[in-house]
Amino acid sequence: MKGTQSMLRMSLFPVRIALSTVMFALTAASPAVAAENAVVKPKGTEVKVTAEMLGAGIVSSGVTLPPIPPVTGNRKQPVPSWGKPLPYPILIADRRNNRLIEVAPDKRIVWEFPSPNLKVYRGNEDVNFSSDGKLLAVSEEDNYDVHIVDYEKRQLVWTHGTPDVRGSGNDHFNYPDDAHLLEDGTFLTADIRNCRVVIIDPKNGRIVTQWGTPGKCVHNPPHTLGHPNGATPLENGDILLTEIQDSWITRITRAGKVVWSTRAPNIRYPSDAFPTVDGKQVIVADFWKPGRVVIFDPATGRISWEYFAKDGERMLDHCSLARELPDTGDILVADDLNDRVIVIDRKTKEIIWQYGEFKKKGYGPGLLNYPDGFDIDVFRDWKAALRK
Repeated sequence: MKGTQSMLRMSLFPVRIALSTVMFALTAASPAVAAENAVVKPKGTEVKVTAEMLGAGIVSSGVTLPPIPPVTGNRKQPVPSWGKPLPYPILIADRRNNRLIEVAPDKRIVWEFPSPNLKVYRGNEDVNFSSDGKLLAVSEEDNYDVHIVDYEKRQLVWTHGTPDVRGSGNDHFNYPDDAHLLEDGTFLTADIRNCRVVIIDPKNGRIVTQWGTPGKCVHNPPHTLGHPNGATPLENGDILLTEIQDSWITRITRAGKVVWSTRAPNIRYPSDAFPTVDGKQVIVADFWKPGRVVIFDPATGRISWEYFAKDGERMLDHCSLARELPDTGDILVADDLNDRVIVIDRKTKEIIWQYGEFKKKGYGPGLLNYPDGFDIDVFRDWKAALRK
């Protein structure tokens, strides 16, 4: 989601040459895959790990977690809604706490995944459920790797990329952002500083599709891309690409055909564009201070809804993700540097739900530390489960 100082957020994460390269590949697939991933890979450039990148270390909320209910819903047919202000539990990538945490609408913590190993798993900044709700796709920009986590087992089952090593080959990333498991089991991510979007086959770790060319960072999809920080799968299989450079949003088919391409209106630094629930419009966050959320029609460029506040606790500070909530139509936002995730009422534009305290970092119940991404758990009926 993010990426430069003016264009890419490079100043926050200094890059230095170090002495060695370490390759980590964890998999629950098969011994053959594990053996292949254990082979020494071509070297990239090792980066210096800063205190900021380590964040709070390995931390947990410390709460006793309830049993996980079975999957009974999906994105087309969600489990029963909780209604306003938040219709479903949300899974949050709590970046500087190095953990994933799921929070119910009543703010109870129902699921948590602390880092099992800070070397290989650190700085999780985007998370999305697989289509069956059983796996999680995770990206880690400044750890230069992506992961798959088994939700029910709470286990890290696959890693691609080399932690703390940047590069542009098949086995390296340079600031990978956004993470989705596609219907066919492949893994989609935007590799910001390599100016490419890739689809990887977890079975063999190979890139099966690439849009963009490392070293060529200009908007001309699918051949070149201007620092993409978002790649979102659509219901029909197309992909919605977000480019930081000049705020381009592009819809592209899996075959690489551009359906449409337009600049996000009134946005300086677009982050992770998503379709609205009906699939007709686009919602995008402005990773800026003050931040902004815009919903617009890509066919006309017309803004249909916008949230912006210049100061006070209503002001967004580098919001990295905004999504329209199913059932209510309200807007869920990751307000990164305010250390909170919020729901904004569609009609009144007031904040009606919040997890995390305004500009207060922490990892105990009710606190977050740079929440950078989220997904909506429409798969499990936590409402019924928590009544038992």
